[in-house]
Amino acid sequence: MTAHPLWLFIESAQTGATFTDLTHAFHPGQPKFPLLPDEERTLVFSHESASFQIDRYHLVGQWGTHVDPPLHFVKGGRPLDQIPVNEMIRALCVLDISARVAGNADATPTLDDLAAWETRNGRIPAGSFVALRTGWSARWPDAVKFANKDAGGISHAPGWSMPVLQALFEDRGVVAIGHEQIDTDPGVATSAGSYAMEDYVLRRDRWQIELLTNLDKIPEAGALIAAMWPKAKGGSGFPARVMAIHL
Repeated sequence: MTAHPLWLFIESAQTGATFTDLTHAFHPGQPKFPLLPDEERTLVFSHESASFQIDRYHLVGQWGTHVDPPLHFVKGGRPLDQIPVNEMIRALCVLDISARVAGNADATPTLDDLAAWETRNGRIPAGSFVALRTGWSARWPDAVKFANKDAGGISHAPGWSMPVLQALFEDRGVVAIGHEQIDTDPGVATSAGSYAMEDYVLRRDRWQIELLTNLDKIPEAGALIAAMWPKAKGGSGFPARVMAIHL
């Protein structure tokens, strides 16, 4: 019998690797971008009325763990259906600043964090997916804790920093990023109406996954990520199912 390499790979992965779900189960009332409407869900058919169940979901594309393609911020940018499937399975690098976030909710990654990661693991590979671990997903599904607003209405939540994003995209050549928060930019920036870092990512014709979870269960190097979503023609965002495969 022929030993097909890919079949041998998946057999080996199923027995020797761990599959970790990086996705929140979405539902009405969850944390969301403040200007978005809540999810509405209607039972169209039930097992009692029709012997099967069908639900109608009324929700925005940027809902729960979701993908942002370039079109989300860039007129004429790539929509969901134009992101090739070979970009959806990538080497996964996890940049962990959760210890610093525990003491300072406004913390962001620094070039020193990136340098320390590469000292331990080698250079971040071109074409990889880099996830920012902040520990923020532990606040799910409490929308108030997620927003973490002070008495003046300013949100205090971690995010990316422009120097690190520029190093990842312009020097290392990563394909995409992801994070546990609602936004790419930290809360103090979004509270002031600034989304400069998300704009930067999407204008580079790259994409991102927001509202990841379980990054604390993933090694910082050596894992693979698979990020999948429905192929909505011309879509500007959609809930995604994301998993990591690691030893």
